[in-house]
Amino acid sequence: MLGLFWPASPQKLWLPPSQLRVEAMWWLLMCHKVQFRGTSPPSHTIIITTVSKIHNINHHHYHSTGNSATTEPTQEVGQTPMISQLKEWICSQHETVQEYNSLPGEDVLLTDRYTQLLIVEKHRQQEEREKEIRIRGPSFFGARTMEYKSTTVEQFFRPNDRGDVPKAVILQGNSGHGKSFTTQKIILDWASGSLYQDQFELILHLRCNELNHMFKEGAKKSVVDVVSCSEKCTPLVLKNLKDSPQKVLFIIDGFDELQFPVSEIHKSSVKDLSTPAPVEAILSALLKGSVLSECFLLVSTRPTASDKLSKLLKRPQRCTEILGFSEEGVRQYFKRFCKDEQVWNKALSSLKANETLFTSCFIPVICWIVCTVFKEQLQKNVEMTDGLETTTSIFVHFVSILLKHHCQGLGQPLPDLLRSLGQLAERGIREQQVLFEKESVLSTVSDPASVPFLCKFLLKERVEMKEMFSFMHLSFQEFFTALHYTSDQDEERVKELLRSIEQHEDRAHLLPIIQFLFGLSNVKVMQDLRKLKLKHNPSMQAQLKEWVIKLIENNEDSGKSDMMLFALHCLYELHEEEFVRRAMEAWGVMTFDSIPLTRTDCWVLLYCLQCCPTIRSLQLTDCNITAEKLRMLQPALSRCQELRR
Repeated sequence: MLGLFWPASPQKLWLPPSQLRVEAMWWLLMCHKVQFRGTSPPSHTIIITTVSKIHNINHHHYHSTGNSATTEPTQEVGQTPMISQLKEWICSQHETVQEYNSLPGEDVLLTDRYTQLLIVEKHRQQEEREKEIRIRGPSFFGARTMEYKSTTVEQFFRPNDRGDVPKAVILQGNSGHGKSFTTQKIILDWASGSLYQDQFELILHLRCNELNHMFKEGAKKSVVDVVSCSEKCTPLVLKNLKDSPQKVLFIIDGFDELQFPVSEIHKSSVKDLSTPAPVEAILSALLKGSVLSECFLLVSTRPTASDKLSKLLKRPQRCTEILGFSEEGVRQYFKRFCKDEQVWNKALSSLKANETLFTSCFIPVICWIVCTVFKEQLQKNVEMTDGLETTTSIFVHFVSILLKHHCQGLGQPLPDLLRSLGQLAERGIREQQVLFEKESVLSTVSDPASVPFLCKFLLKERVEMKEMFSFMHLSFQEFFTALHYTSDQDEERVKELLRSIEQHEDRAHLLPIIQFLFGLSNVKVMQDLRKLKLKHNPSMQAQLKEWVIKLIENNEDSGKSDMMLFALHCLYELHEEEFVRRAMEAWGVMTFDSIPLTRTDCWVLLYCLQCCPTIRSLQLTDCNITAEKLRMLQPALSRCQELRR
């Protein structure tokens, strides 16, 4: 049910007589080496045993990248055998994680996945948020690193500027940004002796999705019953909560997932630690501090519920936010995932060639998807010149994962939700708007707080607070706009979008939408969309193919190299080799003179060139072709009858 964490108490210069007798009894047991032999204890069992080297139980997992065998734990001075056994069990239960695609019994070490996240203690202004949403690539990571001073979990309970130690810390972050991983890592670090050793003697872990089950059962429980892992633990928990509550930390994970009203419970509902009360009353009392006021709290939530949480929590408070990975974090994640240096360097280089995908990897879930796809390609001996799948396919994977694992209690069917998100995104793109006021969002999305693809934040407006929403990044807004066009059965809408690009040169902000439309027309991607019960415009693929052929034929001699380059990006997202070959045959001389080609452009050009047996002429004069970019293109340059650089 709920996890109990009870580490060794630090040595004390003075102990009350009752506690001194308890310590003496444990030391007597240790001296006589009383031991109950058997297997490791299950989650609801406590066994008194002599254990060695508990301090180093996870030394290997934290400081080594090789063999995964654990070492024998040692008994610390002043640490009871029961506490040692519990710490050993804690480490065994929290050192591994299951991934989204794990089969039964498949686990990976948490330290093989967990990577330092960018955590800030700052409320960002409207201009900062808008800038961050719009920029892409290395500039995106660079701006966040320069503008935001990061903090760490070690600093969560440090005194603030006034010298006050926060009694409650809010750890907010959007879906898939690593909140639950972070709380698990905190518990593991603490149990292994490397975190909060001087601050907390006891950590109690409450998962809100488990509290939901207790609420549905309807039975009243005491505070101690709710936070204990079994009846055998109850006396121990009760003693610690009564004797030293100031040394207890509650980690409450997933406040936004609660399915019962916490704010409506009056603080007097819970009288003491032992009297049964509704679970919602107990949680409310813990948050408000009407019970166990001296205990500390660390509560994780999505930003959509952080303002509600802040009003419930006791004070003083500290509010922190996980922004995802920094650029160095992305690199470290690839390094941990792939292990082999040559492999992860190759994978990371491939990722950086796709600017949109590289930017979106600030979200840990997307980083995991990209690494998983790459690993699968490696196992199938697929050449990396085929790419890490298209940007569109990765985004579809991301949407599927969030809908399956991060969408509890949605008030509308999935197709309706995706359609309403598409309408909101399309309206924003049309008006070139990335921040939305609450009233505007409610006109299309009935319950935006429950939608994992939207970010909520508060802005000060004179004497009031204003609720605002956005998509995680502009690229996701563009994706949902394309998804809206894809599911719309009105053929004229896509035709109108394509015509607007041809007729108006100031519509460059619509190009990513069309690029995503090509990606959504890929046969495999369409199969994935059907799993989401989304309708697909049956004539859209034919419309797009006809349009891109005309674009190539009409612009080949017009000198519009930028539109020709855009056509290559569309062909790449479609990823249909036979059609790409046909489109390239309509292309006589490929001229990109004076167009500075990015790594992404070179990657796309490479794919399209490799779909053709021969290319008549390729002109890359003044295209900023560096030695690195030339190496990227090298596998296909032999197909060019004429090459100008």
